[in-house]
Amino acid sequence: MPLPLGDDPHDVVLAGGQIVDIAPAGALKHPASVAVLDADGGWLMPGLWDHHVHLTQWALRAAREPLDHARSAAEAARIMAAAPILADGRRVGTGYRDALWADEPERLLLDAATGDVPTYLINADVHSVWLNTAALRREGHDPFGSGVLRELPAFEISRRLNLVDPDRGDALVDAAARGAATRGIVGLVDLDMAWNEDAWARRLAAGFDALRIRFGIYPADLPRAVAEGLRTGDAVRGSASDLVRVGPFKVITDGSLGTRTAACSHPYPGTHGDHGVMTVPPEELLELMNVATAGGLESAVHAIGDVANSHALDAFARTGAVGTIEHAQLLAHADLHRFARLGVAASVQPAHAVDDRDIAEHEWAAQTALAYPLRALADAGAELRFGSDAPVSALDPWTAIAAAVYRTNDDRPAWHPEQSVPFELARAASTERGSGPDAVGIEPGAVADLALCEADPRVADGAGLRGMRVAATMIAGRLTHRA
Repeated sequence: MPLPLGDDPHDVVLAGGQIVDIAPAGALKHPASVAVLDADGGWLMPGLWDHHVHLTQWALRAAREPLDHARSAAEAARIMAAAPILADGRRVGTGYRDALWADEPERLLLDAATGDVPTYLINADVHSVWLNTAALRREGHDPFGSGVLRELPAFEISRRLNLVDPDRGDALVDAAARGAATRGIVGLVDLDMAWNEDAWARRLAAGFDALRIRFGIYPADLPRAVAEGLRTGDAVRGSASDLVRVGPFKVITDGSLGTRTAACSHPYPGTHGDHGVMTVPPEELLELMNVATAGGLESAVHAIGDVANSHALDAFARTGAVGTIEHAQLLAHADLHRFARLGVAASVQPAHAVDDRDIAEHEWAAQTALAYPLRALADAGAELRFGSDAPVSALDPWTAIAAAVYRTNDDRPAWHPEQSVPFELARAASTERGSGPDAVGIEPGAVADLALCEADPRVADGAGLRGMRVAATMIAGRLTHRA
C-alpha cells in the first residue's frame, strides 16, 4: 500500500498494538495464522484526531431541528413551528446563523409561530440562544425583551438542554463516536461543559471502545479537579481502560464572531463602538491558569478576537502554562510569532473559515488583524491542531482538511487563498500531536492508531477530500471501523 515514505506498495506488520515492521510488499513471510487486511490499493495514514468537540451536544443534534438553512428570523420561526415536540415537552432547534439576516430574532415573532410550547433555538456558534416566552418562563428568566440570551446565560441553557437521561445520552454519544470512526478518527478532545470524568467512567464501564478521549475541565470544576488530583494525561479513575484520559483546563475568555461578541480591537459595524466582550478579564485568567498549571493541568484558552488572543498569549507568557489557544480566528500580526516562541499550539477549526467567510467579510471588514490565518501561523512556526468544534461544524476531519487546503466548500473561489496550507501539513494537524516536530508518522515502534483510505488523499480536490471514503480505522491495531 502507498505510504508517506514512498508510493510503492508496502506491508505494515502490527503486533502488541504497535507497528513492528514495514517492508516492500511481499518481502516479509508470515505464518498462515496471521490475520491480513488487504488494502486493495488504499492509502494508509496515521489515525485522525478532532482536537475540539462538544460531544454530547454533537450527539444530541440528531434529535434537534436543523436551522442552518434558515435565511431569516421569520423563516427560522416557521421551521420551529413545525418542529417535533420532544419527550420533555420542548422544541429545540440548532444551527441558525443570524449575523446577516435582514430581520432580528425576536421573542414575539417566535411566540406567534410556536405558541405555548417552550421553544429554544441555538445559534450555530452556541454563544447565543433565542427563546420564546414559554421557554424563558420555564428556565426562570423574565419573559421580556428580545428573548435572545448571549454568552454565560446562553451556555447555561445549552448545559440544561444537554442533561438528558444518561442511558439515552450515552447511546447517542456511542453512535456519534462510531460515526466518527468511519471517518478515520481514532481520538478527540471532548470539551462538553460538564464534570466529564463521571460520564466517561460510566461509558467505559458500559463498554465504550470506539475512540480515545481527552476530556476538558471548566472553571467551575477547577477547584474540585485540583483537590482530587486530576492531572492532564491521567486515565479515568477506577477504570482498567486507558482510552479515556484527563485533558486540559478549558476557559472561554471572549465571545464569538457569529454572535458579534468576540473581543476585537476595532468595533463591529453599526454598533456605536461595540468591540465585543472579554467574558474572563485578564487578571482572572492569570489566576485560573496559575491554579491549573500548579495542579498539573494543561490549559486550553478560547480566544477568537485579536484582543482576546493577545491577552491569552500574555497569560501563557506570565504563567508558564502549557497548552493551546482554541480558535485563534483573528490575530494581530505581532502575535503570530508568539505562538511558537511560547510553545502554545493553535487549536483551530478550518471549516469555520469557509462557513464564516461572508460574516467575516461584513463584521470584521474594519479589523486590521488577520482573519483565520492558517498559513501565516504555520510560516511563523506555530504548531497547528485541527478540530471541528462540533456541533458548530461537522465532526469530520476531512471537512477540516479540505477547508484548510482549498479554502472553500462550494463553487466559489477560495477565500483568502494565501492562507491555505499544503495537504501534508493539514494531515499532520489532524493527528494526535498536531503539526509540530513530534507529529505522528508511520514507522516501527509507533502506536498502531491508523486509518486506511480507499484513495490517495494527496491528489484529491476539495470535493474528493470531503467525500473521502475510509476503508478501515484501528486503535492499537484493533479495528474500530471496517467498510
